[in-house]
Amino acid sequence: MKIGIVGCGALGSYYGAKLCRDGNETHFLLRSDYDIVRRNGVRILSDEGNFHVNPKCARGPHEIGICDLILIALKTTANHQFSKLIPPLVGEKTAILTLQNGLGNEAQLAKLFGAEKILGGLCFICLNRIEPGVVRQTGAGKMVMGEFQRWPEPRTHDIAAAFRHAGTVCKVADDLERAHWEKLVWNIPFNGLGVAGAVEIDSVLNGKIGSSVVGACLATDALLSDARWEKLVRELMAEIIATAQALGLKVKNDRAEKEISRTRKLGSYKASTLIDFERRQPLELDALFLEPLRQAKICKVPTPRLSALCKILQELDSAGEIKTHR
Repeated sequence: MKIGIVGCGALGSYYGAKLCRDGNETHFLLRSDYDIVRRNGVRILSDEGNFHVNPKCARGPHEIGICDLILIALKTTANHQFSKLIPPLVGEKTAILTLQNGLGNEAQLAKLFGAEKILGGLCFICLNRIEPGVVRQTGAGKMVMGEFQRWPEPRTHDIAAAFRHAGTVCKVADDLERAHWEKLVWNIPFNGLGVAGAVEIDSVLNGKIGSSVVGACLATDALLSDARWEKLVRELMAEIIATAQALGLKVKNDRAEKEISRTRKLGSYKASTLIDFERRQPLELDALFLEPLRQAKICKVPTPRLSALCKILQELDSAGEIKTHR
């Protein structure tokens, strides 16, 4: 396949590198990292074995042209660039697969390019971009992908097979929306509370920062080693599961315990939103937190913990109040 990678941070670089290593014609759409990646390629440091590839590099989408598959790994804060970056890559038979976090990304793409072209993928993997063109992967990982508002098509299974052939555990979901909410059970508490660790826990419970900013974030092990934070993790998970069930999605109640058990094995892992905050980058508030909260309100599901967390994150995102780490 000819594959265009739009969003070459940790996620896009990792999966793009694996597809490139497997012999696909893989094009990285790059900005600040262009010169380094063009000169040095992409290095993946992985528990499964290190490797290095030299993908094709482009500064603009017109240099790439029409692709068989477009892999979108942009932060959702950059979704306003869809109409600029993606059209030159799209042909009659192009499939567009977004690996972005949260809700609503497929719908935005469908408005621009038609629902029949859109797929969504959820990546359960620990990745960090440690320098331009270098990504570290720890632990095992998997991908779940599906069609937007449709049952899986033959091309869904073909694309999943391409990922599997490239060395990725990849499953096809018959209900993409349910898969999104299942991932939110992990994403909302560990991404959100990881950042909210910059304030005292009482402030997180009340949704008001006041003067309690302590300037530190919490990795996953810190959240689960303190009984107060772990209780808050569980309460958030319960709210997300209740909302998903109110939407008619078959998310099981034991999902929370499975996610907590899996997370304990990660050690000290910093979720992506925490890293964005430390780097003074905009947080993915709309897709990851505010849209789930909006849907909970529509379903009239009580979500006091999620509501308070959203208020804290909005304040912290505006203030950029972080100076040290713990």
